[in-house]
Amino acid sequence: MKKREYSAIYRIMHWSIAICMTLLLVTIFLRLTWMNKNNVALIIQDYLATTDQKLTQDQLITLAKKIRKPMWDWHIYIGYALVGLYSIRIALPFFGQMKFSNPFNKDLGIKEKFQYWTYLVFYVCVAISLITGLIIVLGPKNLKEPMEEIHVLSIYYLLAFIVIHLSGVFFSELTTQKGLISRVISGPTKSEEN
Repeated sequence: MKKREYSAIYRIMHWSIAICMTLLLVTIFLRLTWMNKNNVALIIQDYLATTDQKLTQDQLITLAKKIRKPMWDWHIYIGYALVGLYSIRIALPFFGQMKFSNPFNKDLGIKEKFQYWTYLVFYVCVAISLITGLIIVLGPKNLKEPMEEIHVLSIYYLLAFIVIHLSGVFFSELTTQKGLISRVISGPTKSEEN
């Protein structure tokens, strides 16, 4: 199997998207765990109990949401950055860069077909996540709830993709594509350029 070369544009796009996805996951996990509105409300309630002050459960939840809002704002900002990166990624093939591979090509082996289908499904899911996220933030209020129901499912495809992607990378690195990780991080070595 021929070693694939990764251009500077490819590497910058790959790692920029990977960093955005990772940061989005961090905000999601914070919201689901330590920064969960109920957990934050409980911390506030425990503190208020030591000062002989009381708030209703609704007031505690409202305060908890206000405390975690800056973190959630970062989720939105990173989402905007990802919209920009995704748009560039989709446009690059029209300029001869980062062309998409056809999963319907009959000459492909099973591994390559699986790889190309995985990326196709991933890009469709990312598009759905970005569109629903934009509608949640910028769209009409009557669409917010149904879009949120779709948008929250993003974590499942993203985690599945990360597991499949990293497994494939490590498998390739250990078998047919030695040096793959190095090439995606720093590009071709001097000996590969000659």
